[in-house]
Amino acid sequence: MFSTKIAGIGSYLPEKVVTNQDLEKVMDTNDEWIQERTGIRERRYGKKHEETTTTMGARAAEMAIERAGIKKEEVDFIIFATLSPDYYFPGCGVLVQRELGITTGEAGALDIRNQCSGFVYGLSIADQFVKTGMYKNVLLIGAEMHSMGLDFSTRGRNVTVLFGDGAGAVVLQPTTEPGKGILTTHLHSDGTFAEKLAFINPGSHGGYHMGRMDEPMDFGYSDAEYGDIFVNQHMLDNGQLFPNMDGPLVFKMAVQKFPEVIMEALQKTGLTPADIDMFVPHQANLRISSFVQKKLGLADHQVWNNIQKYGNTTAATIPIALAEALEAGAVKDGDLVCLAAFGSGFTWGSALIRW
Repeated sequence: MFSTKIAGIGSYLPEKVVTNQDLEKVMDTNDEWIQERTGIRERRYGKKHEETTTTMGARAAEMAIERAGIKKEEVDFIIFATLSPDYYFPGCGVLVQRELGITTGEAGALDIRNQCSGFVYGLSIADQFVKTGMYKNVLLIGAEMHSMGLDFSTRGRNVTVLFGDGAGAVVLQPTTEPGKGILTTHLHSDGTFAEKLAFINPGSHGGYHMGRMDEPMDFGYSDAEYGDIFVNQHMLDNGQLFPNMDGPLVFKMAVQKFPEVIMEALQKTGLTPADIDMFVPHQANLRISSFVQKKLGLADHQVWNNIQKYGNTTAATIPIALAEALEAGAVKDGDLVCLAAFGSGFTWGSALIRW
């Protein structure tokens, strides 16, 4: 049986920088408040009508493919993780295949909707395909264009200030080098509080699941026999087509599950936190990363954070951060790299990689 290695990695960040001061102009917030609670100073937004989740993912993928030393046509499976797809359907997997011009080989394309944990979930899936010999070059992309669906008013500030746009990608290949590659992955979920971090509309719930929330919302459904559930004027008028988040609950769960799933991976491989050379957490909140760092007893140089510059790019945060760490020389041959994420669902996961 093969092991799976990351043969190439790439990232893409839009040119447009949006600072906390920029957001002060459109909502009641301020730089001090945002930095104190999240660590974020600025984020990137894609160009309207020019860039999409797919096009950003393609740019990151092209870099990863080039660094892997293969041709685009050699990609035999695509995994695309995002919560902000170009279309409700079809997913971005086939769109990025078309964008890259590699449709003739008819490689399979899989779309993952695990939000902040999407890249780690995708990594685990790709690992199973590669190490069993089913595929030789799996392209895994995490990309988001949050700026197209946020509430840029005071009403939506608690969510809007957190997110930015960007993409990261890796090419995964088999390796027979002893002890190298992905050592283990661990995936978990708990849907008890699914609506506490969610983009509920548009959807087919018809209000049915809203009883799970503390304060069920009135979505303005009529008595029409057909339709009037997915989206209606009431939702538009009352700002119900934006994401919502119970920040304190998400923080509480994240600081619990992050260390747990990391320790699970370490115990599985007979390692300890002291063996970690580089920890790349999902960039959700700098306070969460700092808490986990302290819990694991890691020094600053052992943790890669870039949420200060890019905000939370959800499925893209880990590959973007990992690409930066590699480019900066912070990850070297033989290093033990730990990846971990927690997000909507709730879902969470970890991976250990020997570089």
